[in-house]
Amino acid sequence: MGRPRTDLLLLFSSRALRLFGYGFLSVNLALYLSGLGLPAGAVGAVLSLALLGDVALSLLITTSADRLGRRRMLRLGALLIVFAGLVLATTQSPWLIGAAALVGVLSPSGNEVGPFLSIEQAALTQITPDRERTRLFAWYNLAGSLATALGALISGLAVSALVATTTDRQGAYRSTIGIYAFIGVCLGVIFFCLSSAVEAPPSDSSAPRRLGLHRSRPAVLRLSSLFALDAFAGAFLVQSLLAYWITMRFSVPPAALGGIFFAANLLAGFSGLIAGRLARRFGLINTMVFTHLPSNILLMLVPIMPTLSTSMATLLLRYSISQMDVPTRQSYTMAVVAPDERAAAAGVTTTARSLGALLSPTLSAQLMAVPGLAAIPFFVSGGLKILYDLLIYRGFRGVKPPEEVEAAPPR
Repeated sequence: MGRPRTDLLLLFSSRALRLFGYGFLSVNLALYLSGLGLPAGAVGAVLSLALLGDVALSLLITTSADRLGRRRMLRLGALLIVFAGLVLATTQSPWLIGAAALVGVLSPSGNEVGPFLSIEQAALTQITPDRERTRLFAWYNLAGSLATALGALISGLAVSALVATTTDRQGAYRSTIGIYAFIGVCLGVIFFCLSSAVEAPPSDSSAPRRLGLHRSRPAVLRLSSLFALDAFAGAFLVQSLLAYWITMRFSVPPAALGGIFFAANLLAGFSGLIAGRLARRFGLINTMVFTHLPSNILLMLVPIMPTLSTSMATLLLRYSISQMDVPTRQSYTMAVVAPDERAAAAGVTTTARSLGALLSPTLSAQLMAVPGLAAIPFFVSGGLKILYDLLIYRGFRGVKPPEEVEAAPPR
């Protein structure tokens, strides 16, 4: 048990360090690019290239990881972080910066990007007992959320301190880019320390594979389509648009808005910890659906509340249960696919979610720009999420993960 425990600590360290780096970078990346002399349109293009490249590279790397080696692909991902950081810190060429954004691993939003999450979920499942998997995923997600917040906070403080000392704001921004590259080096060291226990078990190499999948391909494609629907619905109310709606509706000052979202994200992060206990008692699919449904009803109630206090109370109540489906969804995906397809399955479903979320913010922003239609995104988002809940319950309630099959009473 000693070696798996060490691997577990290494994977958690990777998650925390990486999300710290993403949060650290996201605060100042656009400001740094602007300081290089890039016009606003070019800054936006670089950020879009980063997101596009992350999706494409993630799909390519994760669908190869089970076959070519999970540790090898994680090390490649770390190398791409180093590459992106070094190029951005040492050049002013828009073409080189664009290439680094497209080929490297950058997170403009501070959220998880790149191939790491999918491969690490597969590795964690490999070294964790089935009954502990969901609880472990909940802590894994919480570690990332807290690390992102800490990275953003320290990044802002570091730049302020450097500017106060040197008065060179652009140099301070460049320092954060260099630190991001160094974080990539540290990640590479962590991945070199992982043992072979995290690798996929031997499989029949003659089985035809598409997107790294063979036996589990039909189930993964069905899950991917449903996850894409959920992501499409959720992206109608990304945090920036939700903040915009609250400001327009209630004229909330920035400080109060920050407090609302700090509380909301804290509630969401810790709500995932309850998911493991619920899943052990009621099952993964039941926990996913029957915590998600009331969350979506609450979301649809937010815009019809008459006052700021009642609207925000409803929103915070929604956040307190909104993330219980995340570790259960991840755990279920890992549980119902073959062990030698787990990284590929996570990569395909994650890519589907990323693609599903592309158009919704644009549609939502256009609706919110019209005063009489500003509440429509809440109803569309909540309604589509309820449809997702019903479809996934209908399609997968009979597909049990191993721990639920083992716990079922004999007939």
